[in-house]
Amino acid sequence: MVLNVNLITGRTIDQGRAYEGGKMTDEMTRAGAIVELDPEDMTELEILTGTVVLVKTECGEVNVRAVKSPNAPHKGLAFIPLGLWANQVINPDTTGIGTPSYKGLNATIEPTPGKKVLSPSEIANSFR
Repeated sequence: MVLNVNLITGRTIDQGRAYEGGKMTDEMTRAGAIVELDPEDMTELEILTGTVVLVKTECGEVNVRAVKSPNAPHKGLAFIPLGLWANQVINPDTTGIGTPSYKGLNATIEPTPGKKVLSPSEIANSFR
């Protein structure tokens, strides 16, 4: 099952707390390597909170853990906290304004059983 979504990114309080401990920590992975989904979308995907899913855009893809959005209902809308994981799927083109578009990205989400969520150091090492 593949779900088409409108992907947005932004900051979260949990992410801010995790930054205090460092960007390369397990706490940062727990706070940033997630995608918040509407409960109905999770039902459609036949997944539970904590399921690893693949988020894919025309610019890249990343495995993150699905969580129920505290801001539901918003069927068809997905949210990833800004950071290493979101950076894998946003368009780096700034279209002359100096910052990428962090909102309104066409994306797909699908369960990825058996796949893992990469840690910050694993993502950094993937660029070597």
